[in-house]
Amino acid sequence: MSNSKNYDVLIIGSGGAGLSLALRLADYSVRVAVLSKFALTAGSTYYAQGGISAVFDADDSIESHIDDTLDAGAGLCNPDIVRLTVTHGKKSINWLREQGVVFTEEQTADGEIKLHLNREGGHSHRRIVHTADATGKAVSLSLIERAQEHTNITLLEHHNVVELITDKTDKRVVGAYVLDSKQQQVNTITARVVVLATGGASKVYLYSTNPQSATGDGIALAWRAGCQISNMEFMQFHPTCLYHPHAQSFLISEAVRGEGGKLILPDGSPFMHKFDARAELAPRDIVARAIDHEIKKRGIDCVYLDISHKSEAFIREHFPTIYETCLKFDIDITKQPIPVVPAAHYTCGGVLTDSYARTNITNLYAIGEVASTGLHGANRMASNSLLECLVFAERASEDILQKLAAIAPAAAIPDWDESQVIDSDEEVVVSHNWHELRRFMWDYVGIVRTDKRLDRAMNRVDLLKKEIAEYYAHFRVTSDLLELRNLVIVAELIIRCAKQRKESRGLHYTLDYPETDDSQPPQNTVLTP
Repeated sequence: MSNSKNYDVLIIGSGGAGLSLALRLADYSVRVAVLSKFALTAGSTYYAQGGISAVFDADDSIESHIDDTLDAGAGLCNPDIVRLTVTHGKKSINWLREQGVVFTEEQTADGEIKLHLNREGGHSHRRIVHTADATGKAVSLSLIERAQEHTNITLLEHHNVVELITDKTDKRVVGAYVLDSKQQQVNTITARVVVLATGGASKVYLYSTNPQSATGDGIALAWRAGCQISNMEFMQFHPTCLYHPHAQSFLISEAVRGEGGKLILPDGSPFMHKFDARAELAPRDIVARAIDHEIKKRGIDCVYLDISHKSEAFIREHFPTIYETCLKFDIDITKQPIPVVPAAHYTCGGVLTDSYARTNITNLYAIGEVASTGLHGANRMASNSLLECLVFAERASEDILQKLAAIAPAAAIPDWDESQVIDSDEEVVVSHNWHELRRFMWDYVGIVRTDKRLDRAMNRVDLLKKEIAEYYAHFRVTSDLLELRNLVIVAELIIRCAKQRKESRGLHYTLDYPETDDSQPPQNTVLTP
């Protein structure tokens, strides 16, 4: 029995990028399906605290935002892409407000009501538009509500893509095989256009600020389909994740440092001034390495972030989510410093795209964290990520709407064949390999690397790939197995990119080549299947 469905556009991922694109297309009578691996709110957008960078302040400028982004990107940003993205900032914020997103406002001395702007690391001005300290939640819920109301959008929760389907004759994508996790069956979905909006890959590491869904699915799917992948060595580690045995992946927003929070050692002494003149407001790679250095040098478990010098009213107003969450773990941030450690946070590389989010596979697009657009270079500046989602969703929609009518529907596609496989009798293989992978990636391919560590990691990846391939060939697919299969590919791509870069730049720091190579123009790392 056929389990085939057909849409004009298939969007894989239900975060800020995917839903923004769906809404922009659906208003033009395009039939859109949006797949969510888990619940619609399970992606990284929902958990984003800080906000969205855009120039609103009279003292700020587009040029300043561009300069800050280029500086953070350590020579690898595409200046044209940076300018394109930054100049769309105000327009993107206004579009979100039209969708019902309510941002935090303030009243000026002369009675004017305007957006309240935070400042975060790497930014020379206040330009972070936010909804208290839960911006992503506000954006996610508003976009979900709008999408649920739209008759041209079909939202499919608990659907995990097994493989993209490509027409080998003309190298174009025509759909995907998709596991319905509730029904435990693989369906065929065909579409004229497929868009990857699956987010990042930070769960390849043992410690991460990301939700469980961030397993690099889109990057692995694109790689197997024949897409070019770029700059995977640049995995961003957020400097401040809550350190507590019962707290899982809770991020302490950059805005805490932006509002005067100080990083201190257990004895109360500050240390960031020793690493960078900007101290706590240095870019994330510098702050994360500084914390990692102090932890390893002193043999301590964590450092502390102290905002308690601010008034209780200020803290509770600006950081209600952080305040309430920490209080659950008996940490009163109005009186105590917050124990913090770095954790994997953002994938700066990904599927290589152009300025319209097109990949090198015809009719396959990639938007949001899954993509490598040229915006972030060697290090993403704080709060440029949601901006990128919004801008490239708009860019992709323009290109798709222009060409959609001319795209011929795919020929008949055979159903997924699982006649030669059985249900697994040893799920422990999946859980064991998952843990082993994330542990050695943390130990060998983390904040500080060496050639020897990378070689060790690659040896283990090669062994795991063989085990996982054998397991995949014999047993029916599950969501856990699909994630593991994707994670091991992501790990390999990170290591391969890291091994190619014989210098330290941005987020990639190696003890074997501790200096940045300025003897030649900086080069992006590009891998071709």
